[in-house]
Amino acid sequence: MPKLNFPAYQFRFKSSENKVSIFDRIRKKFIVLTPEEWVRQHTVHYLIEDKKYPESLMNVEKLIKIHDLNKRYDIIIYNPDGSILLIVECKSNTVKITQEVFDQIARYNLALKAQYLMITNGIHHYYCQMDYENEQYTFLKDIPDY
Repeated sequence: MPKLNFPAYQFRFKSSENKVSIFDRIRKKFIVLTPEEWVRQHTVHYLIEDKKYPESLMNVEKLIKIHDLNKRYDIIIYNPDGSILLIVECKSNTVKITQEVFDQIARYNLALKAQYLMITNGIHHYYCQMDYENEQYTFLKDIPDY
């Protein structure tokens, strides 16, 4: 797997049936290692180890309903009161971050109402803070530490 624009982390791997899997510490199971999963696992470790977000407030790859469509988000971090602090959209390192990707996370956020958004392909990271009162968002250099 390619080197990503994250610090180096320790991962657990296993191989079976000619497939390599990586251990997801949030889902507590091995997941087939795809390029997008490689980015997702780096992001999870970054949020926990560097930004100090608690694992107990994190969800990975869950189904949500948006306008009667089933969608799957990558990572959500909750506030202790149950509201959503952060939504993260992960793409493979070969996927360019385009307006279409921003539109995707914006559609998810219409239903979820997060305070912050993060989009990453492992190489480029974008962070936004939502301003619902003025119906806009502001790009940030980084997301705040927990």
